[in-house]
Amino acid sequence: MKQPVVLLFFLCGFISNSQNLVLNPSFEDHRTKHCISILGGFNIHITNWSIPNYGSTDFFDTCEEIMGGRNYNGFQEAKAGTTYAGMYLFTDKNYREYVQGELSKTLIKGKKYKMTFYLSLADKSSFALKDIQVLITEEKLKPCHHSNACDKAIKPSKATKGKFKMYSNPDNIYFSNKESWAAYTFEFTAEGYENYFSIGNFYRNAKTKKEDVLSNSPFLFSYYYIDDVSIEPLEKEEENIKKDTLKTLEEPTIKTNEIYTFKNVLFDFDKADLLVVSKEELNQLYKHLEANLTLNVEIYGHTDTIGLEARNQELSEQRAKAVLDYLIEKGLNATRIKSFGFGSTQPISDNDTEEGRQLNRRVAFKLIEK
Repeated sequence: MKQPVVLLFFLCGFISNSQNLVLNPSFEDHRTKHCISILGGFNIHITNWSIPNYGSTDFFDTCEEIMGGRNYNGFQEAKAGTTYAGMYLFTDKNYREYVQGELSKTLIKGKKYKMTFYLSLADKSSFALKDIQVLITEEKLKPCHHSNACDKAIKPSKATKGKFKMYSNPDNIYFSNKESWAAYTFEFTAEGYENYFSIGNFYRNAKTKKEDVLSNSPFLFSYYYIDDVSIEPLEKEEENIKKDTLKTLEEPTIKTNEIYTFKNVLFDFDKADLLVVSKEELNQLYKHLEANLTLNVEIYGHTDTIGLEARNQELSEQRAKAVLDYLIEKGLNATRIKSFGFGSTQPISDNDTEEGRQLNRRVAFKLIEK
């Protein structure tokens, strides 16, 4: 199993039609106007983007054979389009690289927004980081401004005289996936000054939380690819949630002896520990079971075909059991629940494409009348 699991759930799902306020969100609009990857060229060539210090953030175009998807720190396809950025978020010399984006309009005070971007750890990185932050600012940050270190970790209070707020990793996880893209997402309420944002590691080495992922490497660094950045208003999303909640209360749609797939039961790469985001969904299932005491439940774990089948079987069993253990811990009688793992033996799509494999990586359940 090579990627974190993102699964479908029948109760809370909806499609967001919100407007992305980030200009040039996946770096497709660049001044080169032809297929080229430029080491250290992000600041010069990407429209509506810059870097807030004197680091040398890279720009990769996967249509370029030599330094595109396969580059000096590893291999990665773009999350959206053909281009993405690459930056050092940790080095043994406190050297840092960032990306700074621009919004199409100032955010509205008191309005809620959701920010999302995608990260992938480069193959040759020696550490995975937990400390990756977003600094949202009133004014555009300038390199070496107000005595801020020119190519070191940025100290926000020395980088701007305007208003700012820094947001940290909300899921408290290490971004260690080297095979595919992992979403970094959080919600916030605007204060009415937000025009720009910078993404990177704003902590010095002594404060940075890191996890060893390549212990035999002679180098000490964390290099991340980044792509597909968005900041969207949550107003439409919240309206949809309210409508779905009311519909669920008025017209229960969970039927017995039918298999449903979770949407947000998520796991880190090659692990079976439930993430925080998964628990709200499982809490809903627990409430339904407690309100319907004649129902039992079976949990099913599945994987794609990437990796050894023995490990896939083991991982599918462990992830299904993690759901079982959580519901029992919540108070569900252990006699009412069973868990099973099927490895990659029951695909619901082909395993030849990433889209198909993502559908196959799932945890599902079935309600059974006693």
